[in-house]
Amino acid sequence: QVQLVESGGGLVQPGGSLRLSCAASGSFVRLNGMGWYRQAPGTQRELVAHVSRGGSSVYGDSVKGRFTISRDDAKNTVVLQMNSLKPEDTAVYLCSVNGVWYDGTFENTHYWGQGTQVTVSS
Repeated sequence: QVQLVESGGGLVQPGGSLRLSCAASGSFVRLNGMGWYRQAPGTQRELVAHVSRGGSSVYGDSVKGRFTISRDDAKNTVVLQMNSLKPEDTAVYLCSVNGVWYDGTFENTHYWGQGTQVTVSS
């Protein structure tokens, strides 16, 4: 099992910045890909950013050039730096892990955090 706890959400004005952090805990050896998704009311969950075990990152089209994802495997954390925020970025942001290595085995399971609210409004 993997537990994911997000922090850093809140209310920010358009053009502002926020930094989301997600800490993973559990009896694993290492984590596979880590990422952030978001979901606004009445919409489908969408990919914001993902970073692979090897450090390769991909971003949703709407956040390219504004958001940056990074991971620290020593601390089992993933961070999303969000700049130039827009009202349409308002959503619940969820941390995710897709795949976990335990001692000698790989578990191909997608884990989710509880989510943190980001509201961009003046």
